[in-house]
Amino acid sequence: MTRLLFAIAALVLAAVPASAQQKAPREHRLVIQVNDNDAARMNLALNNAANVAQHYASKGEEVQIEFVAYGPGLHMLRDDTSPVKQRILSFQKGMPSVSFSVCGNTMDNMKKAEGKDIPLISQFRIVPAGVTRIMELQEEGWSYIRP
Repeated sequence: MTRLLFAIAALVLAAVPASAQQKAPREHRLVIQVNDNDAARMNLALNNAANVAQHYASKGEEVQIEFVAYGPGLHMLRDDTSPVKQRILSFQKGMPSVSFSVCGNTMDNMKKAEGKDIPLISQFRIVPAGVTRIMELQEEGWSYIRP
């Protein structure tokens, strides 16, 4: 019986063109955590994203990259305090596969502490909590780095 099943499977595979037997290209997805108010670390995170995007572009493959900023790392995306503001704007224009998420908890805490709204460089996605956003992405199979 087992031999019969293997023979049937072999016949089915032989009838399917080789191009259809190949796996679909793997989807590459990377989440980058930013939780330090450190310009060097922010630049390193942006460099990592640019290198990953360039690597997969050179292979003709696509990649999604999402930055998740929370705690002191939110300064990366603040219009008034970001040490990497120009690079963020450049990423938004030239790398549509890169997105940025902002921790809503951090936004609320900074707003209370500073007594004013927190200006962001752009209209980033605000998520309830940065840590849970990272967890959810990892649960969906995203790769994770924290430079």
